[in-house]
This record gives sequence, C-alpha cells and structure tokens, in this order.
Amino acid sequence: MGPRLRRLRRDLGLTQAVMAGDLDVSPSYIALIERNHRPMSADLLIRLAETYDVDIAAFAAQEDTTLEQLEGALADPAFSDHGIGRDDLRDLTAVNPALSEAVAALYQSYRASQRAVMEARAGGGDVKDPLEDARDFIDGARNYFPDIDDAGEAVAEDLARRGGGVLDALAARFAERHDLELRILPADVMVGAYRRLDRHRGQVAISEALDGASRKFQAALQLMLLEQAERLDETVADGPFSDDAGRRLARAALANYAAGAVILPYGRFRDSAEELRYDIESLARRFGASFEQVAHRLTTLQRPDAEGVPFFFVRIDAAGNVSKRYSGGVFPFARYGGSCPLWTIHDTFRSPRKLITQIIELPDGDAFFSIARTVHGGAGGFEAPNADRAVALGCALKHAHKLVYAGGVDIEKAARTPVGVTCRLCPRQACAARAHPPLERRLIVDEHRRMATPFSFAFD
Repeated sequence: MGPRLRRLRRDLGLTQAVMAGDLDVSPSYIALIERNHRPMSADLLIRLAETYDVDIAAFAAQEDTTLEQLEGALADPAFSDHGIGRDDLRDLTAVNPALSEAVAALYQSYRASQRAVMEARAGGGDVKDPLEDARDFIDGARNYFPDIDDAGEAVAEDLARRGGGVLDALAARFAERHDLELRILPADVMVGAYRRLDRHRGQVAISEALDGASRKFQAALQLMLLEQAERLDETVADGPFSDDAGRRLARAALANYAAGAVILPYGRFRDSAEELRYDIESLARRFGASFEQVAHRLTTLQRPDAEGVPFFFVRIDAAGNVSKRYSGGVFPFARYGGSCPLWTIHDTFRSPRKLITQIIELPDGDAFFSIARTVHGGAGGFEAPNADRAVALGCALKHAHKLVYAGGVDIEKAARTPVGVTCRLCPRQACAARAHPPLERRLIVDEHRRMATPFSFAFD
C-alpha cells in the first residue's frame, strides 16, 4: 500500500506533512507507510477515502492491468536474455506501481512506433488520416468514458421511472425538456435520412424503415447530442488530433457511445453480461438492442471494480475493408490494410447470421478467443439499400472460460489458428494465404524453385 499512498499524495500535490495533518497522524507515520515499514490500518484507509474522495476498493486493488501489459512486454525477444520472470514483475508493480506503469507505457510506445514505421511504408507516406486520429483517441481511453457513462445511466433511470416502452419514454423526455415531438415518419418523407432534427417544425424525425432497436438508438443519440453537447466538446477538446475533422469524428463516436450508455446502461448491462455469460443474442433480447450494439457495448466495460471481460471489436465488409475497430488495448490491429484471411470472420459471409468461434494465435504467441457473425446494415423493405457486414468480438484466451461460447471447449488443448495482424506485418513464413511479403524481411526470389507459399524471405 505504501507506493500507492505515495503516488496518491504526489497526484494531489501534497507534502507528507500536509497529508499527515489532513489525516491527523504524524509525518513520520506517513513516511513509514510509504516505505512499507508500517501497514495501513483500516481506520486510516477510511479517513483517506473520506478526506480525498478515494474509492477504497480501487485504491487497494492490485495493478492487474499493468502486470498484464508488462507480461506482454516480457514476451518480446528483446527481453529474452535478461531472465525476468513473473515474480519480478509482480514485485515491481507492488513496490513501485508508478514506475511499473511507466515501463509498460514505454514498451507500448516502442511497439506503436515500430508499427507506425512499417505501416507508414505500407500506407505510402505520412498522410494525416482523420479517421485514424479518431480511432487512436478512442483506443487511448480504452473505449471507456466514465462521465458519459454516468450521464447515460442517469437518463436510463429517468426513462425507467416514466414507464412504458423506451421509445415512448424518450418521446416524453423530448417533449418535456426540449419542446420537441418525436415522430416516426415514412422513408420517402425522410428522403434517405434515418434521423433528422427539425427545429422549425419542432420535431425529431426517425425513419420507419429502421427496426425497433435502431429507432431507439437513433432517438437516444439525438437526445444525448442535445443534452450532452458541452460534455462531448470538453472530452475531445484536448485530444491530439491533426485537424478538426479527426476531432469531429471522435465527437460523433462519443455521441454514439452516449446513446449506447442510455440503451445499455453500464450497471444493469454489465451485471446482465456476467449473469448470461456474455451471450450476445440473449443480451440483445433482454435490452431490445441489436447484435452489433451489444457487441460494441461489451468493449466499453472498463469501470474500476466493475469491469467486464476486456474485448476487442472489428467490423468488416465482404471485401475485407475495416469500417470500425476498437483494440481496447487487447489486440494490435494494423492501421492500414485488412485483417488476416485465416481469421474466420471472413467465413461468416458464407453462413449469414451463423455465429462462428475460433481460437487465434499471433506470431508473438498471444492467443485470443474470437466470436464472429454477420450483421445486416441498412433499412428494411423490398429493394431497400443495405450492406451486410461481419463483426468479430474477441478476448485474451485466459478470459474465454467466462464466455458461454467456450462451454465444453478444452481451452488448453483446443487447436489454435496461426494468424497475423496483416500480411505486411506478419513474419510467418509457411503461410499459403499470404498476399504480400512482410515489410521487415528481405525477399528471396528464385525463379528456378516454386514453393508452396507465395513468397520466400529471409530473417537476417
């Protein structure tokens, strides 16, 4: 507890003497605790929580996330000759959590720099990409924004008190707080739009071409754009965006996050996810949401002391183009290019709406449990424009036992499919599905020999 107390004191900008005065103890006692020469009593812990508004459970919790990140770093060949073990990492996180976080952050920065160099070569230069800026901003927060979640839960509680269906409750809130009428209008009246705010007529219009889940989501999205505009602006204000386009894209993503927080409020949704063992379709029925909405929301469950399984998420079209992705600090998606063709997310288009599971393993040995299924995009109706896409949700293999989809699977003995992040960043040599040679390897061209794999390359 000593290093955590020292870090809290420094974060608050306090000297040992000032903290001692606040807690009614001697400065020497604070110094001894910080050096782990004295234990922290329950009474002092309670006083600490009351004085500085500290969550006791979060303060006392082990630095599991940092330990996992350090273990990931330890798998890098750069550390292989140093004889560092898990016990060494545990000692570091226990004795000096600030230093352990700094080491983990430094390694993540190193890996990101490596990928950026190779991906810049793959992308043809250093072109600023607003979409990637927005994705980096969301990933940098691990796709978790507590203030927006709290606001969404407050709205969800108000809707529940009003009774009736969610859409009716949303309509009542629009009328009461914004003097706006929520209307469901024919598609031809909407002229291609799914949602429209019409202040002149005093209405929020939603297309009847949308299904029930999408109507609720669009209504909640418009409500949060009206009520949380200032919060959304503040959240993206200091983001490291290259231009305003990236900031606006990130703000739009946060507005969608806020709508999800209304339809799938954090506390109830997380408890239901645990109860139903992350059964996406069961969760969708319970909350009247879509498969994709639930899958996306599962990536946001990062609240301290109420975390869910840490998932990553990706959505692709039939050509393999990535239209949405969240790494959640779990999966190292490539900035440019598609995903590995050996990943069964690509197989889902041959079996629409069928859920496919798979255990995948990256070249560095990290393994993940993947769940993939197609989802229907667009509106309903004969000859209505639509686009079927596939979404995949995945987690580190050590969390797979919590998922209903892994029931009856011997995780340790089950076959693992060797995949790469993308061909240009994948060092696997014996891969018949490879489309490009890896950027960091020397290509070997021998016209008198035809190998089973498309490219031969050296590892020197």
